[in-house]
Amino acid sequence: MSRIAQVIVLAPYADEVMGPLTRPDPSRTWQGHFTPLDTFVGGWMIEFHRMRPREGLLRHLESLAWPNPGSVQVLIHDEEDDCFGLWMVQAGVLREVPLPGHRRLHPPAPATHEYPPDPGLLWRTESTIPTDYAAERTDPRPAW
Repeated sequence: MSRIAQVIVLAPYADEVMGPLTRPDPSRTWQGHFTPLDTFVGGWMIEFHRMRPREGLLRHLESLAWPNPGSVQVLIHDEEDDCFGLWMVQAGVLREVPLPGHRRLHPPAPATHEYPPDPGLLWRTESTIPTDYAAERTDPRPAW
C-alpha cells in the first residue's frame, strides 16, 4: 500500500549511534537509510513510500545505545497527518507523546495479516473525524 511518511530523528551527540543507520543494511526489519540533516543538534531524516518497508523502525531505534536517551525525539509525519507526531524514550520504550489539540485516530484492524498495520492519522481535535476511524487502537500490531 502506498503511503508516504517522513521520519526525523533528533538526538544530540548521537553521530556514532546513527552512523550505521545512514547506510543500507538488508538485515534490518525496515528498509532504507537515514540522511544527516545540517543541524547543530544531530538530526537525521528518512522518507518511506510504502508501509511495509517501515515496519520495526521504532523498535530498532529504541534498542540503540543512545548517549542521552531522554533527549531523543522522533518526529513522524504520515501522508494524511495534520502535523508531525512526537515519540520520545520513556522507560526504555519509544512512546508517542500526546500533542495538545490533536488525537490519533485508527481504522478498523484488517481481518488478516495480509496487510501491514495502519499507523492511523494524527488529526486536530476540532476536525471532523473520518468515517470508520476511532480514537481507541483497533489494530494491536505496531505500525512502526
